[in-house]
Amino acid sequence: MGVVKDKAMELVIKQSIKKVKENPDENLPKMVEMVKKYDKNNMWAGQYAFLEKVTRNPDDNWNHYIKGMLEDIDEEILEKFLCNFIINSAIKGIAKNREITEKEHCGAPWAIVMDPTTACNMRCTGCWAADYGKSLNLGFDLMDKIVTQGKEIGCYWYLFTGGEPLVKKDEILKLCEKHSDCIFVAFTNATLIDEEFAQKVRKVGNLSFSISVEGSEETTDLRRGKGAYQKVMKAMDVLKRNKILFGFSTCATSANCDYIMSEAYFDKMIEKGCKYGWYFNYMPVGCGADTSLLTTPKQREDMYYKLAEYRGTKPLFTVDFWNDGRFVGGCIAGGKHYMHINANGDVEPCVFIHYSNANIKEKDLLECLKQPIFQEYQKNQPFNGNLLRPCPLLDNEGKLAEMVHRCGAHSTDLAHPENVDSLCAKCHDISRDWGKVADELWEKEGHPVKETK
Repeated sequence: MGVVKDKAMELVIKQSIKKVKENPDENLPKMVEMVKKYDKNNMWAGQYAFLEKVTRNPDDNWNHYIKGMLEDIDEEILEKFLCNFIINSAIKGIAKNREITEKEHCGAPWAIVMDPTTACNMRCTGCWAADYGKSLNLGFDLMDKIVTQGKEIGCYWYLFTGGEPLVKKDEILKLCEKHSDCIFVAFTNATLIDEEFAQKVRKVGNLSFSISVEGSEETTDLRRGKGAYQKVMKAMDVLKRNKILFGFSTCATSANCDYIMSEAYFDKMIEKGCKYGWYFNYMPVGCGADTSLLTTPKQREDMYYKLAEYRGTKPLFTVDFWNDGRFVGGCIAGGKHYMHINANGDVEPCVFIHYSNANIKEKDLLECLKQPIFQEYQKNQPFNGNLLRPCPLLDNEGKLAEMVHRCGAHSTDLAHPENVDSLCAKCHDISRDWGKVADELWEKEGHPVKETK
């Protein structure tokens, strides 16, 4: 009965998209009402009021954003992403996540990040993968196992990192085609995206790209090599021409933070066709990491204010991986809502936290979710009553080291295993300084600053 209901809902979504494209002002509100009726458990009650307000106001920035998606993205791609997100991930998947969490007493993530390979065609400053070589690969069969078992716990959203995931583009396309009920996103340097590949992506319909851009042409080429920026611009043109959903991914550092928060940068990304943007703070992971690239407390504060401003004025969906912790209960890693699997199969709490007690080659996904380091995460989350201080490494002095020592997790760094105390020591000063700024911001939002859990 559930399959029949899902298929019926898919048909309704597809028909609704056609109607919305014909008359968005009249039919957008009807589409929200349709989703509400399907959501029998009312899991997204808090979001419906916002969506109703947006869809009924043609002058609202997010109304413009939705209409832009309808105009700029291929209709079949949009249908597949909406069906997979609304039906499979946001409603059916999260209900299953909650069931597994209650039954198995462990986290059940709605997103899994994995590295198809350590291989990369570039060598970027500050990227630990550059030291890993090209020999390690998950392979199609193991990635297929991860996705198959992931769906059993309610996960329908998979993200590829690396290395450069598109080195394995054939395996990724095969995976997308087999698991057409899932959403896939590749974090990529974009240099391997061409017209032939874009047409294959358009055919499978459920693969999107988060393209690495470090700001201006100068800063991008400085980190990624001469000519990298122009290759990115060319790849974006190819994707936009083929009406494929894509966005950008930016690592905020002390060197580029001011520019990537500028209106010129935002407008450039919108002009190129980006529909979303990820912001990550630089993390000093790896024995030779340059701590001078850590964003300053002032720069993080600027990101807090600027992104809030742009969300009200720019038709671009953005995720600030740190400051947005206040919207999702703090840190989401350790299997709470997401996890990471490296190219060696090590199951890690986060793409930035390279410590583990489990390997997907040796255990099923559910067993990996019950490993000691994940249990430590879940017992301690949120790591701070101030949700603007979500991270156990960057924002809470020594917290990661405490957990690693208690659970006996080993370093999974594939080149130079890193002592967790040494890693945490790099962040002590910045953690204390950010704590003062973050506490002031948190109190301005009207929250009392609570003790760490």
